[in-house]
Amino acid sequence: MERNKLVTMIEIAVMAGLSLILSYVEFGALWAFGGSISLVMVPIFIMAFRRGWQAGFVTGLLAGLISLMTGGYVVHPVQLVLDYPLAYAVLGLGALAVFHKQITTARIFVGLLLGTSLRLLCHFLSGVIWFGSYAPPGTPVALYSFLYNLSYLLPEMLITMAVLVFLKKTAPRFYKQSSSIGGSSASY
Repeated sequence: MERNKLVTMIEIAVMAGLSLILSYVEFGALWAFGGSISLVMVPIFIMAFRRGWQAGFVTGLLAGLISLMTGGYVVHPVQLVLDYPLAYAVLGLGALAVFHKQITTARIFVGLLLGTSLRLLCHFLSGVIWFGSYAPPGTPVALYSFLYNLSYLLPEMLITMAVLVFLKKTAPRFYKQSSSIGGSSASY
């Protein structure tokens, strides 16, 4: 059991670091006020689907903190939490749709949709509260924040989906599930 916890902690560290590296693989133009389409979510979802929501949550939390330390934009402490550690940590909750179940393309999609929707919620709230002044005149702040954040998160989710399905078909061992955080160890 101790060895499994150590392996999980090592995987979390490696995947959080890989998230940083993959965040530099960007598709399309940069958004004027933050956000981009990259592969940052791939390692977080792999950990979540492989080791459960806790490992995915911690991986995302670390990836968000690393992202903050390597170029974050902060206007308020609560915005910092919403846009960085929390926005990436909630991606790990996508495992609730996949972990300890047979991994199918449909379950991967549902897990991605759940995690990405929660990340969208974090960025949306941050946008409404702290970045509403960027909304064009006459545009409701909530609508602007939703559309702005959706404009990069939806394509990023679809690209992440393509990568995860490709990995499922070509390297299914990436999804060999086991759990070591919070209890017993099991392989499926």
